[in-house]
Amino acid sequence: MSNHIQAAPGEVADTVLMPGDPLRAKWIAENYLEDVHCYNEVRGMLGFTGNYKGKRVSVQGSGMGIPSALIYYNELIKDYGVKSIIRVGTAGSYQQEVKIRDLVLAMAASTNSSINRSRFAHADYCPTASFELLMKASLYAREKEISFKAGNVLSSDEFYDENSGSWKKWAEYGVLCVEMEAAGLYTIAAKYGIQALTILTISDSLVTGEKTSPEERETSFSEMIEMALHIAD
Repeated sequence: MSNHIQAAPGEVADTVLMPGDPLRAKWIAENYLEDVHCYNEVRGMLGFTGNYKGKRVSVQGSGMGIPSALIYYNELIKDYGVKSIIRVGTAGSYQQEVKIRDLVLAMAASTNSSINRSRFAHADYCPTASFELLMKASLYAREKEISFKAGNVLSSDEFYDENSGSWKKWAEYGVLCVEMEAAGLYTIAAKYGIQALTILTISDSLVTGEKTSPEERETSFSEMIEMALHIAD
């Protein structure tokens, strides 16, 4: 057992899907996995392992934001030997052409977090996705004729931004959307040499003000989850 995960050795699969919401992890496990076992309930951050089309896969909630997510990324990698983490989450669009319900593959993750400033003094580290997983996801999308965008995203420490127009500067430099965890995932994955990818569903748009309904989000999540499970090793 680690500090925040109560799994016994061998209970966590080599590949872990990670939504922020632990109840979303439960939903994924119940709807997509067979022979499911709940290995973690500590602090309500649910984790499950099961089988998807013959592949052993785990699903683990991470909480919202880089500080919370890094706790689970670190422990899964260092204490349980996880080899691949695929974040599955929602995002807010920064671009006119990035529409509601679109899928976004995060090639890189800019951030307003100070997470890497203590690691790389007087320099900017660029956290990026694993090429192998990125290629698998893009090939799957093209095979299934699923519309997607790929590019830079912003991992923000703030959900409610008091400077309501600050997103426009990120948009000006081509950032596709905003979420809260990818930069932390890509950084820790690079440090420990594991595979990592963030797949996002656009749930709202800062450009148009559109938002998805709960029913639409469930449908969009299904497309994203199926992509993540397909590329899981």
